[in-house]
Amino acid sequence: MSVKPKFTPEGVIPAVLLPFFDDLSIDEKSYRSHLRHVAETPGITGITTNAHASEVASCTLEEQVQILDLTMQEIGHAVPVINGVYADGSIEAARIARMAESGGASALLVFPPNPFTLGAQSRPEMAVTHFKTIADATDLPVIVFQYPLATGQGYPLDTLVQICETVPNVCAIKDWCNNVQQHERHIKVLQSLTRPVNVLTTHSAWLLSSLVLGCKGLLSGSGSVIADLQSLLFSAVRDGNLGLAKRLNDRIRTTAEVFYADPFVDMHNRMKVALVSLGRIPCSAVRPPLVTPSSDEVTKISEAMAQAGIVAEGAVREAA
Repeated sequence: MSVKPKFTPEGVIPAVLLPFFDDLSIDEKSYRSHLRHVAETPGITGITTNAHASEVASCTLEEQVQILDLTMQEIGHAVPVINGVYADGSIEAARIARMAESGGASALLVFPPNPFTLGAQSRPEMAVTHFKTIADATDLPVIVFQYPLATGQGYPLDTLVQICETVPNVCAIKDWCNNVQQHERHIKVLQSLTRPVNVLTTHSAWLLSSLVLGCKGLLSGSGSVIADLQSLLFSAVRDGNLGLAKRLNDRIRTTAEVFYADPFVDMHNRMKVALVSLGRIPCSAVRPPLVTPSSDEVTKISEAMAQAGIVAEGAVREAA
């Protein structure tokens, strides 16, 4: 029996995409190739699947099982695999967590349930109960996905602290609060708890600024395209080489400006287009209600990849 890679919630953790055929069925061969390409990137510390980047909202539970199984077969021996838990109910979330543990995942990324938009921020016991229900079903480490408070699905800091102190499985948050002051507060408070909880940024549109504030790592869908640039940037910030970090950030910003343009919902669709332009997957199809970018946007994405120095073979040129 192979030994599961140990997961430590730090460093560069790309969230991979899920290639489809034109008929919207899963392209297993291309997914395996995509996994290998990302997993072979020097410096990465894990891979996330069954998350936003892999269109988990449009995948059945049976498909999520299939996706995790493919992931474990292809790269599970080499890097820790984090499996998303996307469910509106705590009982279903616990079922997905058990599936992920039995399927070989090393950790969980728990999305906030959509009903939280109706006012859960004034009922912190809802969030705590949700995570306790999941923790009762599995021993896997848990990453809390922190949304912007304005969405209604973000957790106020007091609630985050309560979750972290009540549920020992919680080891990190994937911070998408989208507010610099709040983000810095998360870093200072959560990473200073008696049992520290790491902050992993997903603020890919301002990644350098976020990392400089002191995040322990990053977990981002754009890592499906630029994991190598992210790894180089993380190392440069860690080593205090801000000159190199700024030069890398210039290249990353070129990709971020096309990936995260309005409408924001199209970000992962654009990343698929980027992978097609780089010859890494053959088809940029997405499942509805998502829609593929226009031909004008496809051109802009391809131009951005070239401007960032990302070549068709997937190699990244040396930073100046």
